[in-house]
Amino acid sequence: MPNNILVVRLSSLGDVILTAPVYRALKAHWPDCRISVLVKPQFAAALEGNPWIDEIIPFSSLQAAVTLARSSGFTHFLDLHANLRSFFLRRLSGIPLKAVYRKDAMARRLFVALGVPSPVLEKHTVQRYLDALAAWGVPAAGSSLVLKDYGSLQSTAPAAASKVLVIQSAFLGDSLLTLPLAREIKALWPGCKLSVLTLSKTAELFSSSEWVDEVIIDDKRGVHGGPFGPWKMARALKGRGFEVAIIPHRSFRSALIAYIASIPRRIGFSSSAGRIFLTDEVPFAWLMHDVDRNLALLKPLDGAGGRLTEKSVYLGQDEAQSGAMLARLREAGLKDGQLAIGVHPGSVWETKRWLSERFAELCRKLIEDGHFPVLVGGPQDKELCAGIARASGAADWAGRTKLNELKALMPHLSLFITNDSGPMHLAAGCGVPTLAIFGATTRELGFFPYGEAHRVVEVDLACRPCRLHGGRVCPEGHFLCMKLITTDQVLGAARSMLKVKATA
Repeated sequence: MPNNILVVRLSSLGDVILTAPVYRALKAHWPDCRISVLVKPQFAAALEGNPWIDEIIPFSSLQAAVTLARSSGFTHFLDLHANLRSFFLRRLSGIPLKAVYRKDAMARRLFVALGVPSPVLEKHTVQRYLDALAAWGVPAAGSSLVLKDYGSLQSTAPAAASKVLVIQSAFLGDSLLTLPLAREIKALWPGCKLSVLTLSKTAELFSSSEWVDEVIIDDKRGVHGGPFGPWKMARALKGRGFEVAIIPHRSFRSALIAYIASIPRRIGFSSSAGRIFLTDEVPFAWLMHDVDRNLALLKPLDGAGGRLTEKSVYLGQDEAQSGAMLARLREAGLKDGQLAIGVHPGSVWETKRWLSERFAELCRKLIEDGHFPVLVGGPQDKELCAGIARASGAADWAGRTKLNELKALMPHLSLFITNDSGPMHLAAGCGVPTLAIFGATTRELGFFPYGEAHRVVEVDLACRPCRLHGGRVCPEGHFLCMKLITTDQVLGAARSMLKVKATA
């Protein structure tokens, strides 16, 4: 007889979304099992369409839940809520096999109130959920989230929208990771006019995209700055007929602008600081790549998610510019048969930068292998790259490639080695095998290189991640997250990736 499993999670939307890896693990271990999930009625839609769930049960009362549990032939009870209500439900259910996740609520309260650390808090909630399955001998089947874990989240969607606005005024990397969203908006509504509200420094990225029809500049430091800036920006948008605003930028200001501009449909993340101004909220999950998170913003418009693709290459090329960059490489010394390797040692945040002397050693060894490393970066990276170039003999192009030129360089690279940065996403989006070195940040934050051909080098430390974006100095004072990553580790990964590319 197949296992009949009741899973209980009576909490917030984000917590419900994070249970998805549990269902995958159960189905991987027991393919014929039946999974029923008891959730609050307002969050049931978040699980609709999830391929690993057989039944969604909206919670109405403890008495009704006990009656259901005792009469439905459940063989297993999985308590992912672990509070007093779920305790009584578990005890009164009559279900023979039970497992409970460790909430460690007291450790959390002590940490929040008094700053008392505890090793039990180092595990992510998803890992705690998966650990509960060990009581039944069920191994974890992966703790990351994928796009279909969102279920349907379907609500009333316009049959077609003629004017759509995307608001993204964050960093270069965030903007790059918004392009697949633009691609899928055009797939959903091919005839729509898609406008993007962004900063002047990322305008070129969107204006050169085949999926973006118009770029609108948000001059945060100028005419749209200050306390009345959002109203000025909204006034420029109002009356232009935008029917839908999709807002991957989780700032209060972005949501406020869409609200003041009277755009009728405003879709953003549940973690947005301006969520009160949204008409549709989509759960924000750290364990999902940022590309997939952004694509999930289409779920309220296209609940089945059928149009949401998993293409990891989303940046096109200008053939003329690409040819010009090849000529520049040859002028710089690239010989026939040599592999050009991009190296980006910079980052806005110091704790995201691997040690410069190790970048220099890496470049020297790549040259000894017969390759042609090219150092790239912005004007702020000139001094850093100049020092690495002097110590290694690598070509130094820091500050000498505009964004469109850096993009045009990518097809001529066999590998891109980088810190966690905007150029990392540029390389991955162009389809270049990307080797990323992560220090202060981690893969779990969702900003690793998107696609199957890429790798991340990092060390497992309890203090990681120390910041969402990294910081100026290591808060622990030791910077072990980067110091423990050796040149040989990165070189070995690079050689392995080049070998795979050569045999592909």
